[in-house]
Amino acid sequence: MDGNTLTFRDGHVIEVIGTTSDGDDAVLVLRHEIPTPGRMAGPHWHPNLTESFHVRRGRMRFRVDKNDVELGPDDELTIRPRQVHEFWTLDHDVEVEHVIRPPAHHREMFETWHRLDAAGRTNRYGIPRNPLDLATLWELQDGYLAGIPAWLQRLVFPPLARLARRTGRVSVG
Repeated sequence: MDGNTLTFRDGHVIEVIGTTSDGDDAVLVLRHEIPTPGRMAGPHWHPNLTESFHVRRGRMRFRVDKNDVELGPDDELTIRPRQVHEFWTLDHDVEVEHVIRPPAHHREMFETWHRLDAAGRTNRYGIPRNPLDLATLWELQDGYLAGIPAWLQRLVFPPLARLARRTGRVSVG
């Protein structure tokens, strides 16, 4: 990690462009550079976050509440709280600005994910190999996986994340 820039093994770069912490108006602004086409995030939803995406270069596909939308350069999309969403890059060398409002734990999530990736603890799709690592990321994403009842996720993942912290699993090189 170089200051505000995270570079993953697959070449995905996440740069923190800006942050504010003004209560309800708090925001985290990221710039993603994604070198290869593919899935970026599986179906999930956030109870309180609004995410906006502005494609600067390349094309992306989003599925929001079962509706597919394709974005190209200068296109924007806002995802509201509770909307189930997932997304893919469709081209090589995609660049997208990603705004998260309020940011909650998203910066820490990306930093933790980067440490897991750098330590080789994720698979080729970026998913943690160990359930304790997965639970840690789940806790930081401030949301829920779609298709699995929220009550079940709240039952299973928090104890695993606590165990990860107690055993020092979260502290990655």
